Amino acid sequence: MLRRKILGAFLMFAFLVPGFALGQNGVGTSTAVSSAKVYSAPKADIDKIKDEGMNRSQVMQHLSYLTDVIGGRLTNSPSMKRANEWTRDTMAKWGMKNAKLEAWGPFGRGWSLKSFSAQVVDPQTIPLIAYPKAWSPSTNGIVTADVVYLDINSDDDFAKYKGQLRGKIVLVSRIRPLKADFEPMGTRLKDDELAKMGADPMAAPRAQPQTTQQPTPEQQERIRQMQVAQKFGGFVFDEGAAVLIDNSRVGSGGTLFVSSASVAPPPANGAPAPGGPAARGRFAPYNKDMESRMVPQMTMATEDYNRLVRMIQQGVKPKMSVDIQTQYHDEDLMGYNTVAEIPGTDPTLKAELVMLGGHLDSWHAGTGATDNAAGCAVAMEAARILIASGLKPRRTIRVALWSGEEQGLHGSREYVKQQFGEMKGGGNQFGPPDPNAPKPELVKAANYDKLSAYYNLDNGTGKIRGVYMQGNAAVRPIFETWLAPFADMGAKTLTLSNTGGTDHLSYDRIGLPGFQFIQDEIEYDTRTHHSNQDNYDRIQADDMKQAATIMAAFVYQTAMMDEKMPRKAVR
Repeated sequence: MLRRKILGAFLMFAFLVPGFALGQNGVGTSTAVSSAKVYSAPKADIDKIKDEGMNRSQVMQHLSYLTDVIGGRLTNSPSMKRANEWTRDTMAKWGMKNAKLEAWGPFGRGWSLKSFSAQVVDPQTIPLIAYPKAWSPSTNGIVTADVVYLDINSDDDFAKYKGQLRGKIVLVSRIRPLKADFEPMGTRLKDDELAKMGADPMAAPRAQPQTTQQPTPEQQERIRQMQVAQKFGGFVFDEGAAVLIDNSRVGSGGTLFVSSASVAPPPANGAPAPGGPAARGRFAPYNKDMESRMVPQMTMATEDYNRLVRMIQQGVKPKMSVDIQTQYHDEDLMGYNTVAEIPGTDPTLKAELVMLGGHLDSWHAGTGATDNAAGCAVAMEAARILIASGLKPRRTIRVALWSGEEQGLHGSREYVKQQFGEMKGGGNQFGPPDPNAPKPELVKAANYDKLSAYYNLDNGTGKIRGVYMQGNAAVRPIFETWLAPFADMGAKTLTLSNTGGTDHLSYDRIGLPGFQFIQDEIEYDTRTHHSNQDNYDRIQADDMKQAATIMAAFVYQTAMMDEKMPRKAVR
């Protein structure tokens, strides 16, 4: 999942820019549905889906191959391409049609880790838990050097490290205090929490009111520290450090959370970043032009990182040996989504689409099990269930497994743009409103009016508890009817609220019905999301069976309705 943690950055930005708003869609629906018109599949069909999904499930086999055999699937890496090909070929073997890879982009270069080691070698040998950051360049062989802690609290502190970092291994994060965990890492949604979600009247993300409220002194200090810390990468690069190390932002007990390498901003007269989706991150590490602006870098588990900082604060001068060997892949800069179909059987409605999916790409320190082999395996299994059950949908059902989600929903965003349309104008969606920007305009593509709905799963391994309706009140009677047979499996909650950060938003932003299922948290934020522990063993098999069964039922019934799913009004 494009991490929900981006909200932290947005909130910090909100302190700096009054009136910053996360919402984009107006509230309202274009169609109302009375309960008398709600389609519900015959009980015999739902029973077939339940029987196949719960008693002959193959979802864990799909998950094992994606995670244990293929492993982490960084966008445009060799493993990502193997995952694209394996999912395509597997769905084709089940009898799905038009199984293929569809290009989008260009995205940028791929990256893979060839070898890695890191340990303290003086004053004693200390093995370390650490992992290189994605798209980090290689070290020049094994680097053995002094470790320096960049203890900077203000701009004035940079001067004391001037000329002191060349060839050194530099720690750039503060100590992160750890406390005992008295609460369980794994949780499920409680009945009162689900009831609160269901009662939430919020139909779309609320715009922040225009205000001149000033941040508190504590907020001002956090903003100041963040502004200083943003200069660390460029300073370390300019000073010629050999390796940059940061502290895992969360996690304990050897769990660390790793994402992309950071890029030192080029000089004002430097080469521009390339166009295409990669340009959305101006200094993205997967832009080939940025390779020369990166220091080899890695993230370290907090217990090891904190110890090193405390040693230095005690007057010790530790040395480390680090060997990072990576490979860039520039042979094909395009990104690819995997798609495959169950053809519709109705002479008229077979031209319309019902879609389901999740993102196939992952980060690299784990094997991307909960984020998001789980969602992809469930979507594939939902399609397999329908085929094995012998059911004949009226509309065409299309599975789409995305890439580039972790870098900004690129795969689904570009696919939706190609197939269905885009919103043009309106200024920067990730910044404050621009009063001078043209009013957003929906530009439809050829298939805009052919899509009924898209269903997404990307909140980890937890079972489905209901649906985020994205402010589309007209779907409530439909989804209430469809959830009823699964109430005994814990799925019965509907909320008008949105959940952010994943691929259904690519549909929702242009007014198409795109839905994410509500799932139990399990260990998603505490242990697995973007961490080295995101592995097959953290997957809950019974939850995956339940999720695939419910997704299959939703997709099938959407494909069988006389009408398409009602849509929200686009403003």
